[in-house]
Amino acid sequence: MAHLHKKMKKGRPYYYIREIKRVDGKPKVVSQIYLGTIEGIAAKCQWTAQASTPERLRVEEFGALFVAHEMERQLDTIGLIDSIVPRAPKETGPSVGEYFFYAWANRLIDPRSKRALEEWYGRTAIQQIRPVDIKQLSSQRYWEKWDRLDAESVEKIARGFFERVWAGQGSPPECVLFDTTNYYTFMASDTESELCQRGHNKEFRHHLRQVGLALLVDRDRRLPLHYVAYEGSRHDSKEFERIIDEMFGVLCRFNQTKQRLTLVFDKGMNSDENIGAIDDHDRVHFITTYSPYFVEALAATDLKLFVPVTTRSNLELDADGKGQDRTVAYRNRLDLWGKERTVVVTHNPATQRKKTYTMDRKLEQVREALIEFRANYREGRQQWRDPKAVRERYERLCERLHIASSYYDLEFGDQRKAPELSFRKNSYQIEKAAACFGRNVIVTDNHDWSTDEIVQLTLDRAFVENQFRASKDDRHVGIEPLRHWTDSKIRCQLLTSVMALTVLRLIEMKTETAGVKTPMGSSSGQAIIEEMRALHSVLGWYPGKREPSRYIETPTKTQAEVLKAFGWATNGSGVLQPANE
Repeated sequence: MAHLHKKMKKGRPYYYIREIKRVDGKPKVVSQIYLGTIEGIAAKCQWTAQASTPERLRVEEFGALFVAHEMERQLDTIGLIDSIVPRAPKETGPSVGEYFFYAWANRLIDPRSKRALEEWYGRTAIQQIRPVDIKQLSSQRYWEKWDRLDAESVEKIARGFFERVWAGQGSPPECVLFDTTNYYTFMASDTESELCQRGHNKEFRHHLRQVGLALLVDRDRRLPLHYVAYEGSRHDSKEFERIIDEMFGVLCRFNQTKQRLTLVFDKGMNSDENIGAIDDHDRVHFITTYSPYFVEALAATDLKLFVPVTTRSNLELDADGKGQDRTVAYRNRLDLWGKERTVVVTHNPATQRKKTYTMDRKLEQVREALIEFRANYREGRQQWRDPKAVRERYERLCERLHIASSYYDLEFGDQRKAPELSFRKNSYQIEKAAACFGRNVIVTDNHDWSTDEIVQLTLDRAFVENQFRASKDDRHVGIEPLRHWTDSKIRCQLLTSVMALTVLRLIEMKTETAGVKTPMGSSSGQAIIEEMRALHSVLGWYPGKREPSRYIETPTKTQAEVLKAFGWATNGSGVLQPANE
């Protein structure tokens, strides 16, 4: 065993590290290292302490950007884009593909405007992950690079991107979810644009110009596989009609065999033309919702004929002891759009209670308003003397409350030669509406599917709605509002945003497979990105060294699991290395 040994020479102590072992049964010095005098040892210790203390430190955001770059290495969006838009002979700085990467990586992690990208990347560990002259990431340089892309180039990039995404998925999609949304802009009315038009905005910003986006998402993986940007003034059903052949082409590329495909969409896409186009494709079937208003008798079917369905939400309610709130269903057949269809009517007790409460509250608001209307009419106040004007006020009130004006009957007359207004509830109309509360009508041409499958697939349409919600999240992706003023830039911006949205889901899938859970119990892509944003890289400048040393701060359990899912780990010294080393 090694030990500290002191020798006295000319009255002064000198120190050694010696190791003694028994050789042939006798103790013998087998190793001896000279340390020096006590003063020399102290000086060495002081120098070591000074050398290990950095003169300057810099902390940079690392984890989320590292994960984004790992996804880039897997997908190679830079190589894809550069193959479609190669460098010009005298082009300098990052390539067009690199500009797209720096854009979608930022939207994935912390969406900023192009003017703010230079500052944002300056606070990250981008020089360790993918070195770049960040002064080149200016808004002006982005406009110059993106000016090189026309609509056809953007479509080629999008098509190639999704092909790469799905190349590693194994099996092709069998059931896909379709929906549309729109994103408002602050573009001035006199700015020329084909894409940005006024229409019905889903955030109720009807006065602003907007751009529409249609998205196709695989039901099983919840992974996008196609998108289309279109004019904001177009109705959803009209856009569905226009791009339906394009969607079929996309679906057929994924399915080379004769397997059946099912397209799930909502009632906003229903039309004779759209359903007829689907009927013309033998391999493509559909599931859609249908307005109970057009099949009132069927929608109001006696609840005794309904039976519970086996869905994920019903199983969760059973597990929580809330079986009384399970969704139940009634199945029948009906001639719609020129053919016999399978129709499933569902009833959700929780939704029924909510709608009944909302209806009662609104009816009370209307009653209180009508009492005031009656007082004004009786007193003959100015602008309240004409029965037609009073009725119009009542109808506008109902429209504002999103309630039918037929729920109250108004009568105008004279009593003792004075104007009189009376009103009463129309019990028949109210009960007729209440009979459909909590009811949903589903139509499909998949006659051989079970009721459970049909209902669950309709509920799964929420997956594409969740993608739209994620695209409007200010913390990640953040498409809205679009702050671009030309159609070419808007197309590029939507492409980078859809790339970020897709990569977000890929990260979620990868960490789910690895069993990663955030401290809050969520494995969503947004939660993973937020967790990894808290993993920093530290640069330290030490005395006597020209180049700084870089270390990764000690990761949390979740951060270490995410790194491991991507094949990386940190050692005890804070150095990032492949996990198998």
